[in-house]
Amino acid sequence: MREELALLREEALTAREEAARAKAALEDGLMSQLREANENLVIATVNAQEMTETAKRANVLQEQFLAMLAHELRNPLAPIVNALAILRGIETEEPQLAWVHDVIKRQVGHLTRLLNDLLDVSRVTTGKIALQMKRIRVSEVMLQAVETSSPVIQARKQKLTLDLPAQPLSIDGDPERLAQVFSNLLNNAAKYTPEGGCIGFAAERRDEEVVLRVTDTGNGIAAEALPNVFDLFVQEGRSLARSQGGLGIGLTVVRGIVVMHGGTVQARSAGADQGSEFEVALPLARNIPKEHGLRASSLSPLPKVGYRLVLIEDNEDANASLKAVLEFMGCEVSSAFDGITGVALVLAERPQIVLCDIGLPGIDGYEVAARLRAQMKPSLPLMIALTGYGQPEDEARALAAGFDNHAVKPVDPETLLRLIARSGVSAAIKQAAPKNG
Repeated sequence: MREELALLREEALTAREEAARAKAALEDGLMSQLREANENLVIATVNAQEMTETAKRANVLQEQFLAMLAHELRNPLAPIVNALAILRGIETEEPQLAWVHDVIKRQVGHLTRLLNDLLDVSRVTTGKIALQMKRIRVSEVMLQAVETSSPVIQARKQKLTLDLPAQPLSIDGDPERLAQVFSNLLNNAAKYTPEGGCIGFAAERRDEEVVLRVTDTGNGIAAEALPNVFDLFVQEGRSLARSQGGLGIGLTVVRGIVVMHGGTVQARSAGADQGSEFEVALPLARNIPKEHGLRASSLSPLPKVGYRLVLIEDNEDANASLKAVLEFMGCEVSSAFDGITGVALVLAERPQIVLCDIGLPGIDGYEVAARLRAQMKPSLPLMIALTGYGQPEDEARALAAGFDNHAVKPVDPETLLRLIARSGVSAAIKQAAPKNG
């Protein structure tokens, strides 16, 4: 009996030892798994951080690339725009000259729009567009958009029906950006509508919103493509010939700007060759002020002016062409091709206005402005930066350096003169400061 009890005790002890070993092994296994899981979690976290940093760096590089691309593309556009202004002023009975002028003007406008869209889509997708909000009338935004898009519509011999709101309607928004939204939609309608087709642009109140619609009798949009028309680089129904042109980013910009205004945008179409409709809904402004009639803007010819300027621009074509067109308009222009010579010329000439590029040899435009501010107090000319760098931070840097205004190339000469006039500079040479004063 004792032997049996001893055997049982021995078996029980062995079982406890085995259980203890099994428990220890289990605990070791669990700990090993936990350690492995923790290591994997740490590795995943590090990888995610690295991917995030890589994405951020890629974003920064993309923005830097687009800014540089814009600068390099705007530089050759500037002298073309200047040359166009000279061409427009040549009196001749040669009918082809007017045709050549109009062709170049349309294509330069198209290039400029593509370039602006390319930059805007980067700003929209990264949330870097700063809206200049103010109370605006819906009718004024519509008229501005129509004015911008009319040359495209007229060139395709299309009929535009404009239906302004029956009652005064106002919204809070950025007038330039909203006009861009609707000119993009009008240009899009013109692009996909055959010559002689019809385009409609209408607005009406719906509850506490204003609803604006752009309709056309063009190619239409297939049902399967409708959900994606606002996505980046999407161009529905394009052939390899890409006869319609474009980058597939205009509608992405439209959606981004509309959303930033608290609105929505939708696309509708009954299908191929059934036309399309784009509807934008924006919240109405509260406490809407009374509207006192409508006034369409016009670009009447400017009279001859007499500003005295110094132009500092290293691109020979841009320098020569802008100098020529400003002289054609009655200005007295001296020019320099680098920053150091430009500063000396301004100090010697004492002009009313300095037009200065930013990317200059020797010293850049920022240093030019800083030196002139330091050496010419208090009799300072109006200083305008003419540059291909168009990001908001570029404008802020130019103003901080001492420029009064920042104009992005290509600048239409008439627009430039209006900018000068708004700054309060007299247009009579006889009223300019004496050169040795």
